[in-house]
Amino acid sequence: MNRIRFGILLWVVLLVAVALVAEAHHASVMFDSTKEITLEGTVKEFQYTNPHSWLLVDVTNKDGSVTTWGFEAEGPSTLMQRKIRPSDFPFGTKVTITGNPMKDGRPGAAWVKAVRGDGKVFYPRGQASQQSQ
Repeated sequence: MNRIRFGILLWVVLLVAVALVAEAHHASVMFDSTKEITLEGTVKEFQYTNPHSWLLVDVTNKDGSVTTWGFEAEGPSTLMQRKIRPSDFPFGTKVTITGNPMKDGRPGAAWVKAVRGDGKVFYPRGQASQQSQ
């Protein structure tokens, strides 16, 4: 009887550990959710991939140099639900993009909102009522 209880306890501990690891992966701990940055630039590439998509935007700095910023979003299935397609952000598209910056200062952020040069607004994490703007 003790072996059965030990086996059950071991499985419970393993399941909890796996769940915690999975949650940590999706917790966005590398981004500072208390801050937002907004940048203007042009689309370099839209990596429409699982498990996370990345919109790479070339931003011209005050000194004339260019920094490529990466804006992380959900995978393609979630973006499709939000009506965001790869064709919405082809190379060279002008965009003003807002996100929660990386905590370590690297040029990256969790994508919150993007406004294309033509005024169309995209919310990859929701706000569907405002998405059609």
